[in-house]
Amino acid sequence: MGLLAKISTGADQRSARLAGIVLMLAAMLLFSFGDALGKLVVARYSVGQLLLLRAIAGLIVLAPLIWHQRAAFRTLDRPWLQLARVAISTLEVAAFFLAAAYLPLADVITYYLASALFVSLGSALFLREHIDLSRWIAILVGFGGVLIALQPSAQSVSWPALIALAASMLFAALLLITRFLRNTPDVVLASQQFVGTFAFGAVLAPSQWITPGLSDLSLFAIAGVVSVAALLCVNRSLRLAPASVVVPYQYSMIIWAVLFGYLVFGDVPSATTLVGVAIIIGAGLFIFLREQKQRRDAAAPSP
Repeated sequence: MGLLAKISTGADQRSARLAGIVLMLAAMLLFSFGDALGKLVVARYSVGQLLLLRAIAGLIVLAPLIWHQRAAFRTLDRPWLQLARVAISTLEVAAFFLAAAYLPLADVITYYLASALFVSLGSALFLREHIDLSRWIAILVGFGGVLIALQPSAQSVSWPALIALAASMLFAALLLITRFLRNTPDVVLASQQFVGTFAFGAVLAPSQWITPGLSDLSLFAIAGVVSVAALLCVNRSLRLAPASVVVPYQYSMIIWAVLFGYLVFGDVPSATTLVGVAIIIGAGLFIFLREQKQRRDAAAPSP
């Protein structure tokens, strides 16, 4: 019975990890779509106005869930860490859209993907998560693909690029803190982030306010709804699986960034970008297939 219990527990852990991976992949698609919308909007409106109206739309969507789980807001785990997470999240979102206003979407996302290394290091140092050699190799290979796709140039040392790199560090810190606060309900974590961006946007937006038309208001609303879905997916992913397992799947963002950049902004990826993307996909698939094999091995009864 003890052996069967261990096998069952191991299989459950593998299933949770795979579910976390799938949710992270879905989150990256949703984030990329929302980022493309945001880049489209900040071409005409300020970052503060985007943050404000996006947050209003997100909070409206979350309102029924917030009311249903209102009791959870009264007993927050580690309140100072929760507050730090809100501040980091707000600065990260603002920095991302500020950089996206000046750089191609694929470039900003490529800088962002450096956060996978920051998270892997942080999860080993602060969360005491074990990262085996094969996963380290896959992460480093994936990051090599990021560098190939990036094609460093004079533009890559500009101030928007430095802001994008700083945003990737903030995003890594956000993911680590979210993993640390995994017992906090997803709705609480997501709504806190929108409250933070609402407050930040409310301070910045009035000085550069442009009254949007109905079509642009719909873009703000869609950006808010998509961001809610993405945040819920990523927060649930980090509750189900260790950060070092699911964070490498951020690499899939560059695939969507290239696609949306071409479809929405007419950015045609170069051959080296496509080679880098192929390497990133390969590294992600290696980790995913390895997780599947470990799940089958854990579920298989011993002879």
